[in-house]
Amino acid sequence: MDRISDRSKFYAIMEELRERVGGCRRLGECDAKSGWPHRGVYFFFERGEHRGGGADQLRIVRVGTHALRKNAKTSLWRRLAQHRGTVSTGAGNHRASIFRLLVGAALAAREPALSCATWEVKRAPCGVREGEHALECRVSEYIRAMPFLWVSVPDDASPAGARGYIERNSIGLLSNLGTDGASTDLPSEDWLGRWCPRERVRASGLWNSNHVDDAYAPAFLEVLHRLVRRMDAPDA
Repeated sequence: MDRISDRSKFYAIMEELRERVGGCRRLGECDAKSGWPHRGVYFFFERGEHRGGGADQLRIVRVGTHALRKNAKTSLWRRLAQHRGTVSTGAGNHRASIFRLLVGAALAAREPALSCATWEVKRAPCGVREGEHALECRVSEYIRAMPFLWVSVPDDASPAGARGYIERNSIGLLSNLGTDGASTDLPSEDWLGRWCPRERVRASGLWNSNHVDDAYAPAFLEVLHRLVRRMDAPDA
């Protein structure tokens, strides 16, 4: 495997995807009527995070999907809405979104005034949400500003499906964990993820904790490219 070459191929596919969907979106500007496929994979970028430290191309910092358990019903938009948070309050629920949990943990570590002891508690007792409100709002603000792309993957709800295949291989390719610095896409010195308590986030340069130490299969790039080429089809 040639990770640097394969990353270049991956980002070329992302550029084609960007053209086919009419550019990146931001969750702060989206709702359920924005036009979404039922199922898909999403790719978040982040302001200030560039490939190779340059100023031309943002690097991907989060890859995700939804409904990988058999018979799961969650749609792509419903998953994105969980990351976006609640529009009416500006807050959200980090217990329904690992993306929100990781960003919030990093924000609290960087800005101790935001910290709350219950953030990493999976089943917090009643009444704690009020104490988490300020941090939830900051998480929403941060994630809603991040540009992202999405690709339609009309498969069944299953961990063995195409969405899971694309997600784990994309993360494995983009992760810096275990590359011994042999990467053109290291996070900037100011990247918020450097404050995250999860070492897997800091080492990978991604807002992901699963699959960051997985090997990737280069053949997934062709699968992804075929799906991207379908994005302007009527049923995409």
